[in-house]
This record gives sequence, structure tokens and C-alpha cells, in this order.
Amino acid sequence: MTPRRRKLQRRLELQGSVWISVGDETLGGSERFGLLRAVASEGSITRAAKAYGISYKSAWDAIAAMNALAGEALVEGSVGGRGGGSTRLTARGQLLVDRFAEIDAAHRRFLKLLDDRSIDLSHPFSLLEVLNMKTSARNQFVGTVTSLRSGAVNDEVELTLAGGQRIVAVVTQESTQSLGLRTKATAIALVKASSVVVATDLEGAKVSTRNQLAGKVGAVTPGAVNAEVVIDLDGGGSIAAIVTQGSVKSLGLAPGKRAIALFKATSVIVAVPA
Repeated sequence: MTPRRRKLQRRLELQGSVWISVGDETLGGSERFGLLRAVASEGSITRAAKAYGISYKSAWDAIAAMNALAGEALVEGSVGGRGGGSTRLTARGQLLVDRFAEIDAAHRRFLKLLDDRSIDLSHPFSLLEVLNMKTSARNQFVGTVTSLRSGAVNDEVELTLAGGQRIVAVVTQESTQSLGLRTKATAIALVKASSVVVATDLEGAKVSTRNQLAGKVGAVTPGAVNAEVVIDLDGGGSIAAIVTQGSVKSLGLAPGKRAIALFKATSVIVAVPA
């Protein structure tokens, strides 16, 4: 097979990014807001620039531009006594960082859903069909039924996602019939964020949970008691989980940290496109 032939057979993927603008100027996207998160965790522009892999001047120029465009400071410095000065996010800066993380996570989930349904040139594209799925479940995965195993009462449904990950769900036989589930059919797996358990350092360990999706933490959005943790999966896409602030600290959950999302097959709701 020629190189040109092999290139044509590679999967087409939909890509995109989101950023915040002020007039005709860009306030920031994932890179600038990632820098602000580094400032918040490191307490220093110098250390944040080093952790983010850019020069101090580039970091300072980006932060100065964001401060100017935002209308009020997002980052401020303080003159310290014995321990020296420090740099931190202002209250508005932290709110903006948290909100961008929420928006970016939602954008990536929608892009994944759109990608699964639009790049297949053998089927007509319908935005209405993509948007027709409305549910309270935080995580929605579009995949293809690759296995159906019948039991005495329930059936086991296996979905393979576009990135190669597999999700197993347990449904009643009545649901299998009413949904018209069959191999090669398109189906949607719904998983509540509260049903997802986050674990780290599980290499080599054996666990009973059927569904184990590995990746890197993409965002951690803290709340009063719990935090939302978004894991960017190795095969593409992401999954959100609700964990306690104590778990975030004890597991060391932060952007870039390897983690595994675990959830039971009985926690998966299966749906089909309307």
C-alpha cells in the first residue's frame, strides 16, 4: 500500500478551541489561563513560567496584557516580610480561571459529541439530531455497540467509543428490545459525575469495577465542599467526576496528573439517538 493510500485511510477528526475576547483583542485561551493556574499553584510568576515551560518575560507580558484587557487586575503581587514577596490571583482572576475551565470542559465535550456524529461521510449530518439529546447526566459518550450478551434477566452492552475506549453497561432485556440495541448500532452512554470514582497510581492493581478510563487531569474546579475533576482521556474526549476537596488534596489531583475514572456497569444509562 502506498504512503498516499495509507494517509487517506486515517480517521478524520474535528478539532477546535475556545478563547475569551475583549473587542478585537484576545484576553486568553487555554494557554494563558493555564499560565494563570500555574501562578495560583506556584505563587510566583518566575516559578509559574518555569513550570509552564516559557520565559519569565513571556509570562509577564501575557499577564500584563490580561490585566489590562480584563478591566481590573487578575494577578497581583504582594511585598512580604521575612519570606519575601509573592504573586497570586485576585478574587476576580480566580473566578475567571474557574469559569473558563467550566466553559472549556463543556466545549470539549460538545466537540467530541459533534465529531462522533459529523465526520462519518456515509451518513447525512444533522445538527438537530446531535442537539436532541438533553439529559441531566454530566457525561455523555457516543459509541457503537460492539457486543451484546444476554443474561437471565439483564443484558450486558458494550460500547466502543471513537477513541477506542470501551464502556460496559447492564440493562434490562426489555430496554434492549425497546431501544433496538444491536451490534454496529449507534448508542449513547450516560454517566452521572457523582457516579465516577477517581483513582491514581493503580498500575498493576486489580479492581472489580468494569469501566476504567485512563487519562490526565485537564481541570479541577473547586467548590465549597466538593470539586469537579475533568479527566482528558487517552483516546480522546473527557469525563467529569465530583470528588471531595479532601480527595483532591490526598490524590494530588492537578492538571497533568495521571488518573483513572472508575464507574460500575450498573451506573451507565444507555440511550439511542431520537
